[in-house]
Order: sequence, then structure tokens, then C-alpha cells
Amino acid sequence: MATATSTHNGVDLEKLTATIDAIKSDPGLARFTFRSSTEWMGGGHVRTEIQHFYGAGAEDVSRTEPFVIEGDEPPVLLGSNQGANAVEAVLHALASCLAVGFAYNAAARGINLEALSFELEGNLDLHAFLGLSEDTRPGYEDIRVTYHVRSDAPRDTIIELCNYVQKTSPVLDVLRNPVPVTVKID
Repeated sequence: MATATSTHNGVDLEKLTATIDAIKSDPGLARFTFRSSTEWMGGGHVRTEIQHFYGAGAEDVSRTEPFVIEGDEPPVLLGSNQGANAVEAVLHALASCLAVGFAYNAAARGINLEALSFELEGNLDLHAFLGLSEDTRPGYEDIRVTYHVRSDAPRDTIIELCNYVQKTSPVLDVLRNPVPVTVKID
């Protein structure tokens, strides 16, 4: 990684390099615990608040107010469109993670980005969700991601960067590999 002395693609390269160096010196700084709290509002409507997290060796309190994410279902699924539904939020999370990884890694490699956007689609069969099938998967059957990149870098460089980002994306990893989930009732 090049020595960072500026901002590139909106990424502070000095801070990026300092973060990487700090984690190399103290691997425990890479351990993070993210949290959210969700309340059912009625019908298909839920409200999630996200604020504090543990990371870089300490509890982070930089957020003075929580982020609020509304979730709901469209009317065809008995909701009232108060927000994206949960599986749509998964698409957002994936695109957001890929965008950050692409922009940060492009900046670190000196690749100029003029524009970056994504289109995602996922197919899902409601039979399992509705209790009509035990043979149908309740989640996405597949997700298709299309990058739209405008850059002065050669296409081969953009493809290599895209492949690298896929290997390092936390959200893509969550989707591609089983994650142990513990559920309890309080």
C-alpha cells in the first residue's frame, strides 16, 4: 500500500494507513461488536436504532444520536410501505459494503473514481415464509450484483479490484458463508 499523504476519492489516506498500521501493531484492535435494537411498531412495521458499538479497543460513543431505520412490507405483503423490507435491507447492506470496500481500496491504490453505483436483484420464493413448504429455502435463492464504475483506470485493473473487494467484503462473506446465530427469548 502506498504511503498516504492526502485524500483520494473522499478517503483520508493518512487515517487509512494509520488504521492499518495500528491493527498490524495490535491485532486486537480489529475486533468489533456492532449492535442494533429493533421495536415492532405494528403490522409489518419495525423501527431499528443503531448507535454505539465496541471497536478499536473501546466502546465508541462518537454518535450522539442513533441512526433510525424503518422497516416494513409493501401492501402486497400486508404492510404499509413505512420502509424497505428486511430482504431489501440486505441488498442495501451488500451494496453499501461493496461500495465502501471498492472506494477505500481504489483510493489506497491511487485509482481515481469518477462514479460508482450498483444494481442488485435477488430472487425469493415465499412458500417457506408462509409455511407452505419445508423444501423451499426461506431466503434469497440468488443475488445478482452489477457494478457501474467510471474511472480512468484500465478495465483489467477495475476487474482485479472488484475481485479483491469480493474477497474482503464482510457482508458478502456473511451471505456466502453460514454464520452461527444464537436466538433466545427474554
